[in-house]
Amino acid sequence: MSKLNVVMIIPTGLGCALGGDAAYNSGVKLIASTVNNLIINPNAVNASDINELPDNALYTEGSTIDRFLQGKLNLQKIKTFNKVLMVVNKVSPASLNSANAGIWGLGADVSVLLLSTPLLMKATMLADGTAGGKYSGIDELVRQVSDIEFDALAVQTPIDCDDDIAENYWQNGGVNPWGGVEALISKAIAERINKPVAHAPSESIDDDKTYTKIVVARAMAPEVISNTYTFCILKGLHRAPRLILDVNKQYNDLLKVDDIDFLLTPHGCWGTPHIVAQQKNIPIIVVKENTTCFSKNFTYPYYKNLITVNNYLEAAGLLQAMSCGVDYRTVLL
Repeated sequence: MSKLNVVMIIPTGLGCALGGDAAYNSGVKLIASTVNNLIINPNAVNASDINELPDNALYTEGSTIDRFLQGKLNLQKIKTFNKVLMVVNKVSPASLNSANAGIWGLGADVSVLLLSTPLLMKATMLADGTAGGKYSGIDELVRQVSDIEFDALAVQTPIDCDDDIAENYWQNGGVNPWGGVEALISKAIAERINKPVAHAPSESIDDDKTYTKIVVARAMAPEVISNTYTFCILKGLHRAPRLILDVNKQYNDLLKVDDIDFLLTPHGCWGTPHIVAQQKNIPIIVVKENTTCFSKNFTYPYYKNLITVNNYLEAAGLLQAMSCGVDYRTVLL
């Protein structure tokens, strides 16, 4: 197998053409087949009741990837499984069935904890076209779980979203309005507990929802056939890598930023992962086909190791060429 280690990001809340709705599992599986280890953010594979996580993919929350690339922590692949704590605002048949689905469907270790203070989340759309949001209850959540033994945290809580915003999304597509606030709370929690974190936007089953009565775009389909949106995060967290804060300590199956060979990104975003990759001279592969809400007239800063490909098929070919010692430019006319 290839010895390449790659970070593949598909940010949430930016309207990625591929992976901006209900993940991009086919692309992740393709890229994973060409590398040794593929570090991905949950949005890349979270598709409600579907998550086709490859065995060599490391399911890592977005801000944790930032800290990893900055050299603030290392990632340790686990040999067995994580003890997953699932926190909820309300213990309901849906939440218990979700946990049991993880236990029965994955062989996972999942326990449910009722939050003493509800985690409140409100999805909004920002002036620049991206998804944002407001939240409360993070401090109380962190305090409540601080004395509990667990390895990874699943957060299954509702997200309030105005009907007009939600219905516009289901009817017309665009930026997923729930993704922004999910990213915000995942970052806020992960930076406090230093463990893998993922969120599932649970809601009550309601036959009057617009999206239950229409055929939605193919990329949204996994979300309209799910009731709790939880199985995907349980699968991801079940074997998510441990976060090692002592970057000088040696462990087995450890990945460090110095091990990373490429950063793979959609076209039309430039944030912490890209800036750090540039600083550390990690080549960045931009996939033009995977646009964001910023892609039109997007200008990249100069970087000698910025490589542009048309689609993920080309990205896979490039990585395959490099992994077998072939300069990808030599196979082009």
